[in-house]
Amino acid sequence: MNEQVRATPSLTTLQDAPAYWQVGILWAMLTTGEQTGGTYSLIWELCPRGSGPTPHFHDQDEQFYVLEGEITYLADGQELRATAGSFVLIPRGTVHSFRVDSETATLLNSYTPAGFERVITELGEPAGARTLPPPHPHPPVSPDQMEKAQQLFREVGMHLVHGPDVLREDRAAETTSG
Repeated sequence: MNEQVRATPSLTTLQDAPAYWQVGILWAMLTTGEQTGGTYSLIWELCPRGSGPTPHFHDQDEQFYVLEGEITYLADGQELRATAGSFVLIPRGTVHSFRVDSETATLLNSYTPAGFERVITELGEPAGARTLPPPHPHPPVSPDQMEKAQQLFREVGMHLVHGPDVLREDRAAETTSG
């Protein structure tokens, strides 16, 4: 018999939430699928200028609430410019990416159902401080690490989309022409 996991009441503060560094971003796990019976996850993020994922889509609905900063989202070919107080909904199956345009941005990022947070908790490194990660050169990814990441993406319903990263191409053109 497949027993469903129940959500449990919980309280987490930003200061005591498990925090990780990955892809130049600080991620704090406010609630995970473990706490919500798999129905929902909520992550607080501190992102530097230029950060954000390349085009991809999820098997989950994804929501963003921008607390501070400016972010350009590209969702299903539509450009959405979000500032503090903006809410962005990315329905499941929608190809999307985003780019932080301000010096930094803080946001709440949620998924229904939960699952994506495993990408951060399993592939990221525990944060040594509640700051952006220190800059360091990224060593080449080994074939074993790449296979582990691809397997995890399949398990959590994250799908990379191969093709141009329009948000990064526009940014490169702005910096070379301006």
